Amino acid sequence: MKKRFCALVLAVVALLASLPAMAAGGGSMGNFTPIRSYDGRFTDVAESSWYYDNIAYLYELGLTDGQTASSFGVSANITIGEALSFAARIHSTYYLGGPEIGPQSYYSPGMPWYTPYLHYLSSSGISTAAQFSGQYSHSATRAQMACILGNILPDSEFPAINDTAVTMGYAQRLYITDVNDYTPYQSDILQLYRWGILTGSDSRGSFYPDAYITRSEFAAMLTRLVNPSLRLTLAWDVTSAYSAEGTTYADLVQGGLSYTTHSLEAADAIDANIRHMLKTGSNTITLRYDPASLTRSFVTDLMNRYLSTIRTYIEQGYNAVTCNYSTSSGTVTFRFYSSLFSDNLFSSAREKTMEAAIAVHDHLWQTGTVTAGMTEWEKARAYYTWICDNTAYDYRATDTSLSHSAYSLFTIGSAVCDGYTAAYNLLLKLEGIACSTASTTDHIWTVATLDGTTVHIDPTWGDQAGYTNYTYFGMTPAFSLSRFQ
Repeated sequence: MKKRFCALVLAVVALLASLPAMAAGGGSMGNFTPIRSYDGRFTDVAESSWYYDNIAYLYELGLTDGQTASSFGVSANITIGEALSFAARIHSTYYLGGPEIGPQSYYSPGMPWYTPYLHYLSSSGISTAAQFSGQYSHSATRAQMACILGNILPDSEFPAINDTAVTMGYAQRLYITDVNDYTPYQSDILQLYRWGILTGSDSRGSFYPDAYITRSEFAAMLTRLVNPSLRLTLAWDVTSAYSAEGTTYADLVQGGLSYTTHSLEAADAIDANIRHMLKTGSNTITLRYDPASLTRSFVTDLMNRYLSTIRTYIEQGYNAVTCNYSTSSGTVTFRFYSSLFSDNLFSSAREKTMEAAIAVHDHLWQTGTVTAGMTEWEKARAYYTWICDNTAYDYRATDTSLSHSAYSLFTIGSAVCDGYTAAYNLLLKLEGIACSTASTTDHIWTVATLDGTTVHIDPTWGDQAGYTNYTYFGMTPAFSLSRFQ
């Protein structure tokens, strides 16, 4: 679309030519306001067509005058030069307040109509203009279109409203299956889906990266780019990609070797035996020693070390142990159990606890509280917030109260420190975040590895002020332990 500039405009341009392209400030989406009314001038844009509102809106913003005075060219493939000219007008409107202010300053008589727009983009640090050198008259592929649209405005203007749907759906090859690591401009394509600019061409969100794109299709994408209210939320079902449904307690444990004997100080062997027991769904461990070494003191110390270790897997629900040993055969057998439930109720309580934790996990994903793009720190913080917002500390708890369990927190909404910690660790492990516990004689809390850093997290203390106190989230070990000195 050829542009003519009157003498008055050129005079103004002469004053602007010496200014940087973005001298007007940091830019604003508020600059995209209608400057004229659409009068139905494009005869190929039927009022009943799906793209009518999009093209009318672009005209009202001053972003297009059509291919001709009376035609938009709805069925024509958009060329790379045309796509870049739209990009320049959008950039100029955002940063300078008008679609032609920036490009006009690069106008010279006799140059191709799109040249001022290319020069403006290049001077503004937009590399796509030079990237497509020599291809300006070529029809733009959908992949090339994504590259152009994805680099016009700051990313900060585009909340990733479809982050989970795109990240999980794409990673699991449920959606956008025609885009892969070898597709040109892959990252730009996925970004436009995350922003709600693209939804795909079918129920699988197919993109067709090598296909050409019509001017009417391009117009629809442009309006979503400049008007946040027009962006689209994907209705993709990616539940299978993030749901923790079907997870078992054994799934939360990395299997370990089984040691039939070890020294009293062999912490790694004790931990391995605990993990092997949990992984196999058992609750007993049998060891063998020289009968002469089995003194009451030795067995008591060994039992206490096993009890201390099982507490680091607090989400599993075991908090007590019995021991039988024989000085004739040299066998030592530990049986782990919950002091809060009878044996016949413990299995049911664990099952209901897991179901409730999975429901919380999946709900936070479904509502976008937890997303695939979050760091482990951000995910752990989201679960910390949920725990504090949905739990009341049980100040009337006794040693036998259910408040010492994750079951109580999830089903009743009340807990004390070991209930808080068990529930929180269960949620973290459902998220795949490594965690254990630290404790004193009368308190226990979480130790987690978030993005490679070991931190202490105490949701119990975080829930004591009547609001969620993040002082006790992500503590350094030194600060955490200093609370008890």
